[in-house]
Amino acid sequence: MSDEIQVEGEGEELPHLLLVDDDATFTRVMARAMARRGFRVSTAGSAEEGLTIAQADLPDYAALDLKMDGDSGLVLLPKLLELDPEMRVVILTGYSSIATAVEAIKRGACNYLCKPADADDVLAALLSEHADLDTLVPENPMSVDRLQWEHIQRVLTEHEGNISATARALGMHRRTLQRKLQKRPVRR
Repeated sequence: MSDEIQVEGEGEELPHLLLVDDDATFTRVMARAMARRGFRVSTAGSAEEGLTIAQADLPDYAALDLKMDGDSGLVLLPKLLELDPEMRVVILTGYSSIATAVEAIKRGACNYLCKPADADDVLAALLSEHADLDTLVPENPMSVDRLQWEHIQRVLTEHEGNISATARALGMHRRTLQRKLQKRPVRR
């Protein structure tokens, strides 16, 4: 999944952002948006791939997904900071908690963002002076039902609307998935 996106006609003078997330759709959209904001963006689908990219082409900034297949963003974070202690790193997660926010900051992240986050949110988090622990986790986090709905929608999108493939990926019976999809989205 490794890829690099940059603004046409510009090169090495652009700040380099490493985006590591196993959600290919999110990564692609975020990479394009950050390139439009003046970054040279490298992407990786795993912590291992992200570390390899960082070792070959040291980024100025990094945005890491907390939960990925293999090592998490919290495992990759100190490895990146060993390469460059001045690197600004933000942790992104759809499963926010005070405990993981505090752990991310302790390990050296400059900030912690709850998904869904857009490019402006990521940019603000990367450029902010200090993380505000009071705002890292929203007062009203998503309910478990809403998290489930969001996850189902993400997996359905990854499988291009194929309900059978989505049900297999979720380990769910096809009819159960169809019933869940017929319901309206749960409020946050």
